[in-house]
Amino acid sequence: MGNHMNKHLAMVAVTCLAATSVNAEGLPERIKSAGKVIVANQPNYPPMEYKDPATNELMGVDIDLGLALAKQLGTTVEWADIGFEQMISSLTTGRVDLIHSGMSDLPKRRDTLDFVDYMKSGAQFYTTFARKDEFKTLPNFCGKTVGMSRRTSFPDETVKWSAANCEAAGLPAIKVVGTEGSADARAQLKQGRVDAAVQGSETLPYLLNLEKNTYAVVGEPFTAVYQGIGFAKKDTELRDAYAAALQALIDSGEYKAIFAKHGLEGTLLDGIYINGNAVK
Repeated sequence: MGNHMNKHLAMVAVTCLAATSVNAEGLPERIKSAGKVIVANQPNYPPMEYKDPATNELMGVDIDLGLALAKQLGTTVEWADIGFEQMISSLTTGRVDLIHSGMSDLPKRRDTLDFVDYMKSGAQFYTTFARKDEFKTLPNFCGKTVGMSRRTSFPDETVKWSAANCEAAGLPAIKVVGTEGSADARAQLKQGRVDAAVQGSETLPYLLNLEKNTYAVVGEPFTAVYQGIGFAKKDTELRDAYAAALQALIDSGEYKAIFAKHGLEGTLLDGIYINGNAVK
């Protein structure tokens, strides 16, 4: 009996503790009782998520923001390292609670997911530092061979951009090369197998800083997309709790501080957007 009573008291104490954080009451019951959110993340996308080569510790914008949001919600994060292709099925089958891994909030993904958007980025052309003078403006890429990860939306977007800005102007089309990932595109660029590459604008400041005088960014991003935290369609309670927690971090200035730490102030949003639409 005594043991049973102690357990009960301990549970009451835990519940009271959780309720003191701002939004714990907004969390679904399963998360409250588990005391954690399981978050799909693949740490191969610096500066969004990556492992510190020295300590193997998870780092990046998504990691810092993910931990701050969970803290705001009075819970903890268990990161689940899942390949990008498996993330959506892991979410819909309930293996993870949400996806927070540099995922673009694309209309075609909204059939299965709801997104709480937290930054803006876009597809951006870059080339080698040695060849930067050949590419003064974006139409200079017309007729050139450009590498980019085939797992992203960049190949489709580049073909579309080329149709509107190269072919429509009587210039040759960009030759799009789908690579194994962004690192593969960079390797092919360095080897001279492609003339240029396309990557998410949010990743390029980190890259330029890491490998000085190796690459040159050309022009502005040629698409505009939001990155979002993905939730299962039926999980509106968790989605709304996260939206409220993000608003609290925006209000406190912590949101801005996280992005400033990673040199990405230019990607900040001015408020809460769900599935690309501002929430009034």
